Amino acid sequence: MASTRERIITATNELFRRQGYNGTSLSQISKASGATIGSIYHFFPGGKEALAVAVVESTGAAYRQLFEVIVAAAADPAAGIEDVFVGAGQVLADTEFIDPCPIGTIAREVANTSEPLRLAADAAFRSWVDAVTVHLRSAGVAPDEAEMLATLCVSTIEGAFVLSRSRRSATPLEIAGRYLRELTDQAIRRTALPDARTRRADRRGV
Repeated sequence: MASTRERIITATNELFRRQGYNGTSLSQISKASGATIGSIYHFFPGGKEALAVAVVESTGAAYRQLFEVIVAAAADPAAGIEDVFVGAGQVLADTEFIDPCPIGTIAREVANTSEPLRLAADAAFRSWVDAVTVHLRSAGVAPDEAEMLATLCVSTIEGAFVLSRSRRSATPLEIAGRYLRELTDQAIRRTALPDARTRRADRRGV
């Protein structure tokens, strides 16, 4: 059974997804979570801002774990990248194109007015970039290229969410995933080529 704190975070996450940060009040959070305003301030003395930081942190961790599960089950490293985008598109369609993640919404709304929320969003996005970087490096992509490609993946999925919601279609996410799969394949092949040449030279005794 979820604790009161967990219920508050879960309810707030859902409200932020549907209404955004500025469109959500503490009274709505209280009603949705079944917790009193006093309870909310007990767990989050900083009020809605502190609660939003907790939502960003928990959501960021959950999506990083989901990414790791998806790529681990994929047929190959590049397919894993595409699978993430395809899966995101399916979730979006299944939920009638409600924002699947409040982090981007919060960052767009209050990054210039709330330093704690900007830092929390930045940390969440960086953790995703780190997770993708680890995945790409384990596939053999060179470290510098892996980090750049990981940054592109995270940037692209955030942008593709906006396009897909606007069109009410998963197509932008699917297209983005397909092309990022190709870029990942190319990066893996580029890294493998020097190794192959080195092995052939070693065999010749060069």
